[in-house]
Amino acid sequence: MGITGANRRTLWRRPTALILGVLAGCTSRSVPARPAAPPSPSAREAEIRIGLYVGAASASLGGGGSVAINEPDGARIATIPRGEQWQVRVAGPGLAITSPSGWVSPQLEAVSLAATDPRAPLWVNGRAYRGVGEIIRDRTGLTIVNRLGVELYLLGVVSAEMGRRSSAEQAALRAQAVVSRTYALKNLRRWRAAGFDLYGTVADQAYGGVAAETAEGRAAVSETRGRVLTYDSALIEAFYFSTCGGRTAEGYEVFRGAVRPYLRSVSDLNERGSAYCSISPRYRWREEWSGEALRTTLQRNLPPVPGTMSTAIVTVTDLRVTQRSASGRVEQLAIGLGSTEVRVDGHSQIRQVLRLPNGQLLRSTVFSVMVTGAGRNVTSVVIDGAGAGHGVGLCQWGAVGRAREGQDYQQILAAYYPGTRLERRY
Repeated sequence: MGITGANRRTLWRRPTALILGVLAGCTSRSVPARPAAPPSPSAREAEIRIGLYVGAASASLGGGGSVAINEPDGARIATIPRGEQWQVRVAGPGLAITSPSGWVSPQLEAVSLAATDPRAPLWVNGRAYRGVGEIIRDRTGLTIVNRLGVELYLLGVVSAEMGRRSSAEQAALRAQAVVSRTYALKNLRRWRAAGFDLYGTVADQAYGGVAAETAEGRAAVSETRGRVLTYDSALIEAFYFSTCGGRTAEGYEVFRGAVRPYLRSVSDLNERGSAYCSISPRYRWREEWSGEALRTTLQRNLPPVPGTMSTAIVTVTDLRVTQRSASGRVEQLAIGLGSTEVRVDGHSQIRQVLRLPNGQLLRSTVFSVMVTGAGRNVTSVVIDGAGAGHGVGLCQWGAVGRAREGQDYQQILAAYYPGTRLERRY
């Protein structure tokens, strides 16, 4: 969901989507520069496992220094020399590792990877990561996990989420660091059955490893070390997203059961009446469909309903908003299909049904609809919208706007999570 991400978050948060990595071999033998020195570990700091890839057929492995390949019990299997790229692949019910010279490991169930020099990163498919690696054979392929301390993990999250920010926007990075730390600690073991805690994608939080780190992001993590948001002494549900469009949403408007005192709809307007997030490139937007394009979109995305098949979507006679939430977001959409009318309920379903031709979700449910040909045969639809993402919790572009106007990170967090406390856990 990074502010500068091309697709992954495209500036909105999609917590229910599971985006599985597609692995490709890497032939480059260049040695990435070593990452900046990590912060000192704390005995109380949690360790976290990040699922980098799931169901992969193969991957390339290496490191900025030599990398030890071990069995789970610690027994050494082999050592990858500095700068070399080795391959791990599915081998029957297990996995196997091969070197450029042709050496092939026996079939294994799982392996761990550890740099012999802890200052040097690991490589997975040419991308550098701190910490250690774990590879297990899953039901469909390989699961590759990056295990490291939470603070090291955050170094690869904050700027992946927020992009490179100026010194005038540092408070927004600090706010993101606190929110991302809170999210990580709250959701430890979320995907335990899959062998890790969090996905390294927008299914949880964007995580880019060493390549995603910036000096500003590292400073934000260091300056807020151990700090989290709580309510009644418990870690909060730290939802966040790209752009609210002027007002955030109540938690329950989007997420079933998310009735929390601190997940309230709040105004994002400054004293001049302008939205802090108006600097976002997705603050206001427009999408248009011809009648034929709309029919194709609905055939592809409309969930099955009793008596209605995609092949039966021949004529679209209407598209209108029939219900809005307290914050102005569309809660129900009515779609006329000849003599049948289908109702689409809920934030996620509405954005799914109106996916764009490139496959991306509709940016948000803050929109109005203008239809030509309603009641007969729709010939065009224009949707004018605001914001990007689900709208619950911290508005990332709003945080940047608030930082530019001099608010510190404590003020930013208090604005988007009213009634919470900032605590230091370690």
